[in-house]
Amino acid sequence: MAASATPPQFDPSAVIIRMPELEALTGYKRPTIYKRLKDDPSFPKPVPLSDSTSRGAPVGWVLAEVQAWVRKRIALRGEVA
Repeated sequence: MAASATPPQFDPSAVIIRMPELEALTGYKRPTIYKRLKDDPSFPKPVPLSDSTSRGAPVGWVLAEVQAWVRKRIALRGEVA
């Protein structure tokens, strides 16, 4: 019996990505991401990955939320500010 050649399908609303993937998907570097988190209420919020509240505690972002934010930015490019 041969193994299935199709990769497993993941639900983007249940996939957590980390900073390197967030940088790749948004085109932003880490400092700009933190600036967006502070100044842009539409930017996806991080999800705590531990119970720690200390600075530097691990966080991730929901893939579907990041994808939706990117799609919104693409849609806005044709609009006049």
